[in-house]
Amino acid sequence: MTPNRSSFLILLLSSFILHPSSFSLFAAETDSRVFELRTYHAAPGKLDALHARFRDHTVKLFAKHGIANIGYWVPLENDGNVLTYIVAYPDRDARAKSWKAFKDDPDWKAAYTASRVDGKLVEKVDATFMQLTDYSPAVPASLPSGKTVVELRTYTTNPGKLPNINARFRDHTIKLFEKHGITNLPYFNLMPGEEGAGNTLVYLIAHDDVESRDASFKSFGADPAWKKVATESQVDGRILIKKGVQSVLMQATDYSPLK
Repeated sequence: MTPNRSSFLILLLSSFILHPSSFSLFAAETDSRVFELRTYHAAPGKLDALHARFRDHTVKLFAKHGIANIGYWVPLENDGNVLTYIVAYPDRDARAKSWKAFKDDPDWKAAYTASRVDGKLVEKVDATFMQLTDYSPAVPASLPSGKTVVELRTYTTNPGKLPNINARFRDHTIKLFEKHGITNLPYFNLMPGEEGAGNTLVYLIAHDDVESRDASFKSFGADPAWKKVATESQVDGRILIKKGVQSVLMQATDYSPLK
């Protein structure tokens, strides 16, 4: 190894040791994986059985076939018997191969059949393919201590305004969130070809509890810096459609990697 290359590697490793946050930023910038947001609508009375199937079989079989388990959640108010989770793949081709291998696996076929003896567990599945934004934090291995509520937020913009909302988050919002005690988790845009790909931002944030969440957003909304940014970013027109923010407060399942 040449002296110059050796010196560069030492400097690079030192920067990670001295500045741990550098690794998180580097990881986010190089994470080009395809992420899939999947929402299962369980049949009436079948949510616990669906959890059991994931806990005892599915998450392990996903990992066996190259499907990375990121996080599994249920809404705090779950009248719709919903399970939401995110998995990841190197690319779309890998996704197709992994799912074929998973579905063809005799262990999955046996678990699937056994779980449906008393009726199907799932009535509907919604799936969306996403990639990290260029300003997203790296996907964490776990939540910071005390963070028990994860919020899934979906923003729908007016035509041509997705770059504007991304710029506002990149340059201002994520810093102001942290200032007011809101923990930034991954931020995603939808992949080309997905419905809403040109006007949708999906992201996750974390809170200690519902009360601290409400307090954080109240102080964030009243922050003069935020008011200034919100006004200046919309001088050329409103960024979000009317009622363009959807929010779901969730908690991790006991088998979720991210909790």
